[in-house]
Amino acid sequence: MFNKVLIANRGEIAVRIIRACRELGLETVAVYSEADRQSLHVRYADEAYLLGPAPARESYLRSHKIIDIARKCGAGAIHPGYGFLAERADFAAACADAGLTFIGPKPDSIANMGDKAMARATVANAGVAVVPGTEGRGNLGDEELLAIAPQLGFPLLIKAQAGGGGKGMRQVSHLDEMPTLIAAARREAESSFGDGNVYLEKVVQGARHIEIQILADTHGNAIHLGERECSLQRRHQKLLEEAPSPFVGDDEELREKMGAVAVQAARAVDYVNAGTVEFLVDKDRQFYFLEMNTRLQVEHPVTEMITGIDIVAEQVRIARGRQLAYQQDDIQRRGAAIEARVNAEDPYNNFMPSTGKITHILAPTGPGVRVDTGVYTDFEITPYYDPMISKLSVWGETRGQAILRMRRALEEYKIVGVHTNIPFHQTMMDSHRFLAGQYDTRFVEERYSIVEMEKDKEKFPEIAAVMAVLVAHRRALETTHVMRRNERDTSNWKWFGRWERMRG
Repeated sequence: MFNKVLIANRGEIAVRIIRACRELGLETVAVYSEADRQSLHVRYADEAYLLGPAPARESYLRSHKIIDIARKCGAGAIHPGYGFLAERADFAAACADAGLTFIGPKPDSIANMGDKAMARATVANAGVAVVPGTEGRGNLGDEELLAIAPQLGFPLLIKAQAGGGGKGMRQVSHLDEMPTLIAAARREAESSFGDGNVYLEKVVQGARHIEIQILADTHGNAIHLGERECSLQRRHQKLLEEAPSPFVGDDEELREKMGAVAVQAARAVDYVNAGTVEFLVDKDRQFYFLEMNTRLQVEHPVTEMITGIDIVAEQVRIARGRQLAYQQDDIQRRGAAIEARVNAEDPYNNFMPSTGKITHILAPTGPGVRVDTGVYTDFEITPYYDPMISKLSVWGETRGQAILRMRRALEEYKIVGVHTNIPFHQTMMDSHRFLAGQYDTRFVEERYSIVEMEKDKEKFPEIAAVMAVLVAHRRALETTHVMRRNERDTSNWKWFGRWERMRG
């Protein structure tokens, strides 16, 4: 049983884990690079240790040094967060060899499901439908990938076998461009995860990206917490997530089928701890296994908000050998939640990263609003890591109320010193397609423009003025309408009474 946890990560997720550990009465240890010396997670932790220079390969990917720090400071467990070493089976195994608890799945589960190609082969053998690709063919060289691509048909995705988050991923439309894109995907995968292997996957046109959150303990119990809609993406990076999915809606049969398949996939590899099974769902509501993320997801807050379950705390409890506190029938989903990833990038300049010092920040508050962040006023945004500043999440009794709260929260959110994508999220909250839940994974790149949306918003006052004139004109007609008097000077009832008296 451990009482001290080292967080092998940085930024908002490190802060999030520290908070969960504090509520559980556990001590925390932060590690940091030279660029993160003044980071919030360093300030919040009980102890903090320097890893090395700013580049991830010289700091947050130095697994042996992280384990060495954990042993020297007396930490009994390591939480990897997401990204970096979170889906490295060799790191999980090294933790076990050093007598440390890895707060995550077993090394062999990571190897089977964290390796995307192997995961697809595993679930395919279990009878789960998968998107056509090169699953089960091992680590393929460039020439082998080029030979297989025409058989699968274009467009295709080149995807990193390790890690996730859109890193090491490229879409290819023609065979001629494949060599360059394969090389770029391998470089990015190697830089982000220390593994340059890639595989191919067929693009499902008009698909929705829907994922199922699962929890499993060491006692053989496994449950799912429902779905999240993650279709709003740009360059395969998620921008906004919501739960439940507006596409699934009231289709409880589809929801339960996907949940059951997710649990089945987890059981197929004897999975333990938190994980996410991702699906592509086509227009006909046929779903296909995409991959399994053997870690905590960036978008876990929306599931926490509609279920009331602290997923990070559950991760720690499971790692300490506890049974799940919930059974499947206990999981009740209430209301709707939306998460917007607030990134340091310029939406008016092709979402180019924006670096520099945050000179002022005012985060939104109020009912149903949650902000997960690792920055503060005077914090420096560097080019070394992911540009995410924070995750802004809101909850409402209905999806409509959640959208209204997100609009209000985005209006309150003030960040000065760097460009952010807050204007993008504001225009998205006014998009008719988003409001109707009618979007897919290609919506942002193919059918959305922040400039055009803002041009449309500029027309709103003119439209409102025209409508006001029409309403005023109609009311004027109603007020001048003369009611014609009866030809008689008395009511028909009086005339009838007179007629009766005359006959009597």
